[in-house]
Amino acid sequence: MASTEKKTLYTADATAIGGRSGHVRSSSGTIDLDMSVPEGLGGKKGATNPEELFAAGYSSCFQQALLVIAQRAGDRLDPQTEVKCSVSLFQDGEAYGLSAVLDVDLKSFDREKTIDMVRQAHKICPYSVGTRGNIEVELRVQGEPLPVQAEENAGVAANGGVQ
Repeated sequence: MASTEKKTLYTADATAIGGRSGHVRSSSGTIDLDMSVPEGLGGKKGATNPEELFAAGYSSCFQQALLVIAQRAGDRLDPQTEVKCSVSLFQDGEAYGLSAVLDVDLKSFDREKTIDMVRQAHKICPYSVGTRGNIEVELRVQGEPLPVQAEENAGVAANGGVQ
């Protein structure tokens, strides 16, 4: 019987100073970036923002989940496989929220197999697991939305969502 004990594999540390108009630095020093409100909302050019960093992390993590799913099935992903993640910041009354769209192009599998692999990856990806029930995540294959299964966004407020 497999152990169900939670085991920490890695912890990342980063420190922000000054919020959206400040600076963020990881403890390793790999990330050392000026932050800004998004340029389209009046922020400065050449700086990043939390949504951009989240999108970069989610797309990379989701692609790794796809690699795991492929490996488990004895398949290999095309080296040009792409996962695009769009993270939207929205305002709902006095509160703010996020939504995400993951658009996957596996290049070398048919649509049905791609859809199955995307759904499997969504079940195991740490970002998907961590956001499930908190933000709406839309899954797409080559730009076409997948029908949402209830468990994929369980607990997401009905009025939150992709804008």
